Amino acid sequence: MTGRRATEEYLDGYAAILTGVCATGRRLSREELEGLRGRGERAADAGLGLRLLVRAHLAAAREVRAGLPRGTDPDLFLGAVEQAVDAFAEGHERAQKLAVRQEEAARREFVDDLLYGRSDLGRLAERAERFGLLLSHSHAVAVAQGAEPFGDGYAVSRSVESSLIARFGTRRILLTTKDGRLICVAPGDEPEVLAHFAKHTYAAAVDDTLIAVGRAHPGAGGVVHSYEEALGALDLAERIGLDGPVLYAADLLVYPVLARDRQAMADLVGTVLGPLAGARGGAQPLLDTLHAYFDAGCVTTEAARRLSLSVRAVTYRLDRIHRLTGSDPGDPTQRYTLQTAAIGARLLGWPENDL
Repeated sequence: MTGRRATEEYLDGYAAILTGVCATGRRLSREELEGLRGRGERAADAGLGLRLLVRAHLAAAREVRAGLPRGTDPDLFLGAVEQAVDAFAEGHERAQKLAVRQEEAARREFVDDLLYGRSDLGRLAERAERFGLLLSHSHAVAVAQGAEPFGDGYAVSRSVESSLIARFGTRRILLTTKDGRLICVAPGDEPEVLAHFAKHTYAAAVDDTLIAVGRAHPGAGGVVHSYEEALGALDLAERIGLDGPVLYAADLLVYPVLARDRQAMADLVGTVLGPLAGARGGAQPLLDTLHAYFDAGCVTTEAARRLSLSVRAVTYRLDRIHRLTGSDPGDPTQRYTLQTAAIGARLLGWPENDL
């Protein structure tokens, strides 16, 4: 269908309005303006672009102008064209805004159903295709959390979305916000998408932004599972002070395993690390030394740097831990017991909290 034929029905009565205005010198009536707005809305609903429609109105106006009597006031004619086109454009924009709001509402409802596992799975899969997801495949979810909440339309959200589209196109990627967090759902076999999301989000946001990436799982339930893993990683990072900026749930599987039996973990911490409470200054400085030592890969110089202490001071503390607990941090076998107990202390908040 040509542009002229596509727009003809939305120009109905337009020439008569211009002719009538020029003949009487009046302004457009309220009924005429509402009629133009209504035609603008219908044109938007039909998917016609505003530029095409404005060109059609201007072309029709030139035809009307050619047939007007000599001496017709050009300002009156141009004023009528301006009024008419403005009313038509207002209706078109009003319909567009309504469509955007409806789309945003549908998207928000879909995201809620997807991330909370609500709705019939078959129906959810059908709705997912509208947003570029194929729930029969596996997906992984990344969640970014910062000191300031993320929101739709915020500068960081727009920047990350633009970067993802420029790098990967649409490629079955869903970017959204929920509860002040920025969320990216991507195909499970394309880990580079979430890696790019994490890198660009951290670069675009403030320094204290933390990103967690869940594992890939199949099906609609897999999206929920991966999302919950990412949230769990963020919660764990907050509770025990894990370093970011990017945490992978696959690297943190030991923590939920250890936390599953709280009483057993409390017994381990109390038995292995309990003697540190009798040290001068309490258990915390020595426990901090263990954390730094293990986080540094059992390299004393790196642990000293992290603690802002001398290597000699760290070595002294490690010897003190050995004497108090009977376990040597430098011995591979005994190191495992100490490190497991140190992880348990983090999970349980010991020594601040009683076991």
